[in-house]
Amino acid sequence: MRILVCVKRVPAPGAKIVLTDDAQAIDTSLLSFTVSPHEECAVEEAVRIAESHEGSVTVMTLGPEDAEEQLRSALAVGASEAVLVPTDGSDWDPISTASALVAAIQELESEGGFDLILFGNESADSGGYQVGVRVARTLGRPIVSGIKGIEVEADGFALRRDTPTGSEIYKVPSPAVVGVKEGINLPRYPTLKGRLNAKKIEVTRSTQDRAGSGQAMVRLVTPQVEINETVILGDGPEAASAVVDLLEELQLFT
Repeated sequence: MRILVCVKRVPAPGAKIVLTDDAQAIDTSLLSFTVSPHEECAVEEAVRIAESHEGSVTVMTLGPEDAEEQLRSALAVGASEAVLVPTDGSDWDPISTASALVAAIQELESEGGFDLILFGNESADSGGYQVGVRVARTLGRPIVSGIKGIEVEADGFALRRDTPTGSEIYKVPSPAVVGVKEGINLPRYPTLKGRLNAKKIEVTRSTQDRAGSGQAMVRLVTPQVEINETVILGDGPEAASAVVDLLEELQLFT
């Protein structure tokens, strides 16, 4: 079984996002980067399936040269091949991204098709939910997103999506595209041996043109930061009267 996982280099969760002066990009000078949590689970799921069904895992990303770090992280936990679709570091919209990924996938499939292509349910930065759907549509393959369970069957896959009232099971033929949701598994940590082996694997470059999409970014906006003030009422038994005064002020008792 041949599996491809598409990941995205994003700022580490919890990092403070600072924009450039012209609000056209994120100031990355003080940021660390990782892959989205959904995609981290997608890599782990692909490796588990490959281990159980004598398969191989290829990981792909579109991004700057620095995104090789995220590819090697995937290699360290069990992926066997890595492909970088290089960019100049500027942000690509979903249409351009999907177009470039499709072209790169078709190049790889000239030597043998992928039975399964995994995406994270959505990226941690833009959260557009679009790229996986656009890739599947262009390739003419079925896609189901929000998946929390994958079972390999004789002619395809059984996919589980959890809902507030239970679970939905989708049966799709192979080859298929799946959007994996965080929580489908607990990703493993890379071992020292895995990290050393990852350094030895050559990362393939697949250069693709940026397709015109008709979209143009106007500017970026960061959400307003809510500042919560903490008031120390006191220390020890002496704080009891202050607590009572506060409860009365909140009208919790009279």
